Amino acid sequence: MTKNEKLEQSLRMDVSRRTLLQGSAGLLGGAMLPGGMIMPAFAADRPPIGTWPAGSEGNSITIGAAVPRTGTYAVQGEDELKGMQLAVEHLNSAHDLVKKISPKTKKGVLGKEVKLVVADSGAKPNIAVQAQQRFITENKIVLMTGSTSSAVAVALNKLAQREKVMYVAAISGSNDTTGKDCVRYGFRQCFFGQTAAAAIGPQLVKTFGKGKKAAYMTPDYTYGHTVTKSMQDYLATAGWTTVTNQVSPLGAPDYSSYLLNVANSGADVLINVNWGHDAVLSIQQAKQFGIFDKMKLVVPYQVPFLAPEVGGNLLAGVYAATDYWWTIEDKFPLAKMFNEAFRAKFGYNPEWGAENGYISFVHWARMVEEAGTLYPPEVIKTYEKEEKIPSLVGEVYYRKEDHQCIRPVIIVRGKEAKDMKGKDDFWDVVEIVPGEGLIQKPDAFGCNLGDYT
Repeated sequence: MTKNEKLEQSLRMDVSRRTLLQGSAGLLGGAMLPGGMIMPAFAADRPPIGTWPAGSEGNSITIGAAVPRTGTYAVQGEDELKGMQLAVEHLNSAHDLVKKISPKTKKGVLGKEVKLVVADSGAKPNIAVQAQQRFITENKIVLMTGSTSSAVAVALNKLAQREKVMYVAAISGSNDTTGKDCVRYGFRQCFFGQTAAAAIGPQLVKTFGKGKKAAYMTPDYTYGHTVTKSMQDYLATAGWTTVTNQVSPLGAPDYSSYLLNVANSGADVLINVNWGHDAVLSIQQAKQFGIFDKMKLVVPYQVPFLAPEVGGNLLAGVYAATDYWWTIEDKFPLAKMFNEAFRAKFGYNPEWGAENGYISFVHWARMVEEAGTLYPPEVIKTYEKEEKIPSLVGEVYYRKEDHQCIRPVIIVRGKEAKDMKGKDDFWDVVEIVPGEGLIQKPDAFGCNLGDYT
């Protein structure tokens, strides 16, 4: 027998073995029907993927949250966690608010009790990834959440795509999360840098005029750089120029050197992109430097709890873009229901971290109920139908090309102390800007979602 003949014989034997094994698997995986017919097993057309079906087989399902409970973003992390906890409670009790957003929801999701496991990410990507990997292995979670830092969101996007476990970002302001770092298994409900700039930019030009000089304070990671770039790009259309951009590390304890450069820049407006406790410190220290005697302050991506943390009425007259502010309950009935439930449980008016955590969970539950399965590709495809669905800020939808929620951005202005009607009444809602006209084209930031399986 020649070498080629031996190779052909080997290949034929290999094919025969595979055919036999496949046939055996079909017999073992199927149910025998009368007359010897075989009914295909459920897994025959839906092979295991990620934690499915293992994570969905019992009477309960588990969501894994990695949020910052320590570090510079801890206050915001705790708030978004409270929103997630309330969502789980509402899903399991079939609360009226849940049923208005997800009409098919009974108790739980597909009748299964929802559980939540939580880890402290410290806003550090490696810690968040390790925690979620542990949840995937040990708890067979069917959904991941948590970020607050966009660096964490990007890292969890990559983990979600690799492990084929769905991820709904919590707070994430970077353009990259649903831009160049988008994935098929990741979704974002909240607003982000480009939409913030497109919403607040016109207000700044209207208030301060054209041709102004801006100084920026930028945290040195994907959120900071993309928000600053978006603001610069928009304001350049009105002749604004950047006289300095002070880039600082996350968690910087002292902003003196950066603020000295801002003070000497000749800027008309300080646009502070810092977030969490970094925003608090940098604003307080800017006051000490006398910067607000020279220039106006703008916060393009509003920080939950910023006003009470900064104190001293430093944000009176300051413009900011935000995802949610509780006083819109006068306009949106579902927001009023959410605020009342949140106040009853936690004793304060919710900030937008809590709103985002809550609505992201309930939107995911709606998609599962509509799909009729927890099989991830089918749930993803349900998001991608672009059906308009209820939220706390009116009807929204998730764009199929990048999985970004198309939703309004709210412009607020800080109140004077004398105008506050209560201890949480820090902001006036200036405008609610529809999302459809704000967002960039789907291919603007290089999104390529990748595969379902």
